[in-house]
Amino acid sequence: MALPYELLIGLRYTRAKRRNHFISFISMISMLGIGLGVAALIVVLSVMNGFQKELRTRILGVASHIQITGVNGELENWPALAAQAMNHPEVKASAPFVQSQAMFTVENGVKGALIRGILPDQEDRVADFRATIKSGSLDDLRPGEFGVVLGADLARSLRVFTGDKVTVIAPQGTVTPAGVVPRLKSFRVVGIFEVGMFEYDSGLALIHLADAQTLYQMGDRVTGVRLKVDDLFQAPRITRELARFIDADAYLSDWTKSHANFFRAVQIEKNMMFIILSLIVAVAAFNLVSTLVMAVTDKQADIAILRTLGARPRSIMAIFVVQGALVGFIGLGLGIVGGVALALNIDVVVPFIERILGVHFLSKEVYYISDLPSELQWSDVWGVTLIAFVLALLATLYPSWRASRVNPAEALRYE
Repeated sequence: MALPYELLIGLRYTRAKRRNHFISFISMISMLGIGLGVAALIVVLSVMNGFQKELRTRILGVASHIQITGVNGELENWPALAAQAMNHPEVKASAPFVQSQAMFTVENGVKGALIRGILPDQEDRVADFRATIKSGSLDDLRPGEFGVVLGADLARSLRVFTGDKVTVIAPQGTVTPAGVVPRLKSFRVVGIFEVGMFEYDSGLALIHLADAQTLYQMGDRVTGVRLKVDDLFQAPRITRELARFIDADAYLSDWTKSHANFFRAVQIEKNMMFIILSLIVAVAAFNLVSTLVMAVTDKQADIAILRTLGARPRSIMAIFVVQGALVGFIGLGLGIVGGVALALNIDVVVPFIERILGVHFLSKEVYYISDLPSELQWSDVWGVTLIAFVLALLATLYPSWRASRVNPAEALRYE
């Protein structure tokens, strides 16, 4: 099938060596500008996706997808409530917990923290504490032995190691004839975990559920039940549906509410970076305007000859739209290839740059995440591709319109 002559001429103009090398240079700059903008946008969005995934993994390694707590802070007959929650087809596992504030003291060191009483075997089903243990073992939490697993920063501030003793002061006092006496209990450090988030590493300690019930005089009651679901992104919907399965006075909350600030901040940053880098792509795309304006000026004689041979104005316009779109398409292709390659290998490229420059971009002492994560999502790639291509097409409209308005008589007057 014969191609339209507008397409053939547009392709020829793009490939042909120009007498004016400056136009070729500007065209090349436009092409590379679009490519760099697209690549930067793909890489930044992939890094933001990686940060979002890393935060979600670390937070949900300690927190729960869904949490059921008592209205007054205590739940009775929690096994029956957990069984009711498990009736939902999308709930995979459940685990009880006791949670309250406490004060840790070691010689002259004092540190406040959150104590969580757990059943280690059941906790493995809803969280991933075992993978974060740096010293000791979660299995050493046995009922009646009063062992404790501390966060790494909490242990560091108390200057204790596995095997050391710490004194726990519960906020609930014991009433005696002499008045209210704080409840104290000695615990042995049986493990140290490091999640990688300061909030947990510096302010959370794990003990056995039975020891927590004894410490806080809760009997057989617990603070609540933690649930794990099939798809964590469906947790808000499942939370609403669980109200039909649970026959108890309790609060239900999901991870999107308990840690909304983290994920909202990352999403806002991702959206803002998308807008900012889209403007960079727009600037690069509109470099095509100057390229095509100079090309139209350079080709005025050719345009006039085509017009005298019977070419219509819209055909002239189509020729330069093809030329500009082809430049934009080549730049877009280079940007997609480069951006995808860099996003998939950023874990290799960034350490290489750090070694050459002798710096560490994300210090462990400052940032939650010390390595630059990346997660390429093809929906972002196609979105960037569409936006960049539309901007490139829009940039060709004005120069092409000017080309269609060239007067053949005026263009050929001095030829």
